[in-house]
Amino acid sequence: MVQTHSHSHGGHADHSHSHDHAPTVTEDSESRIFWIMCLTGTYMLAQIIGGLISGSLALIADSGHMLSDTAALGLAWFAFRLASKPADKKRSYGYHRFQILAAFTNGVTLFFIAGWIVFEAISRLITPSDVLAGPMMTIAVGGFLINLISFYVLHRGDKDNVNMQGALLHVLGDLFGSVAAIVAAGIIMVTGWTAADPLLSMLVAVIILKSAYGLVRRSGHILLEGTPDHLDMPLIKDKLVAYLPEIVDVHHMHAWSLTAEKPVVTMHVRIQPDADIENTLKMIKAYLLAEFEIDHATIQLEHGLICVEKAPLKPA
Repeated sequence: MVQTHSHSHGGHADHSHSHDHAPTVTEDSESRIFWIMCLTGTYMLAQIIGGLISGSLALIADSGHMLSDTAALGLAWFAFRLASKPADKKRSYGYHRFQILAAFTNGVTLFFIAGWIVFEAISRLITPSDVLAGPMMTIAVGGFLINLISFYVLHRGDKDNVNMQGALLHVLGDLFGSVAAIVAAGIIMVTGWTAADPLLSMLVAVIILKSAYGLVRRSGHILLEGTPDHLDMPLIKDKLVAYLPEIVDVHHMHAWSLTAEKPVVTMHVRIQPDADIENTLKMIKAYLLAEFEIDHATIQLEHGLICVEKAPLKPA
């Protein structure tokens, strides 16, 4: 079997430029992360002081969460900055996968934060302590407003980016923590029941755990180069064969994600002996883009006794 290899964008061979396999990182996402990082870090200091003065575990737990959030947002921001670096000889895909690593790290830290909150809450239930509801309420309301602004800013960013989702989940956990602190302060002010503080803190920990599991699961799937959830490879094969009469069979299909927004697909396509190679390649590329939003595919055409590989394909 004779193999020929060429790289094509739209079916025409072109060796005069390098291929950039990395998706574009928007400056908007990077800017949103940076300003929320600064905002969260600044209010975290006020919340720590307020928690120590009032003796509220809910506030201390939330400030501890905000501390991790500041670090997590810093990691997410650094991932965006690093991803803007161009691909090189050693990293042909660039540095975009670092975003997924940052998201995975953020998810794992959420598990440890939730565990610490539960441990401290149990200790407070066993050995109750006085809580100053007034200062606790003031700081909690301020934290709620800050977290609400942060959530709004990040929620309007790129919802498909796993790195952005990791940052958003940290801020969402802070938002729930502020709500719990407000409710606990209200209960203590009205009834004097200080157990409301650690109990509501445990509720926040459960919410954090649920969010952390989803983030670790998704980012871990990408790091393991699992098939993207929205791509059904057998369905893609069947539709390609049905769409183009020139196609005899599709096999050796693989799909993974560089980032959550950027699927990568490879496949071998056996075509009829009399099929036009360049035209068939263009039609396959156009169909994958239109039907499945796949704009990066490496396709090896098997044409009689000659195997012709075309890679990668991008929109014309």
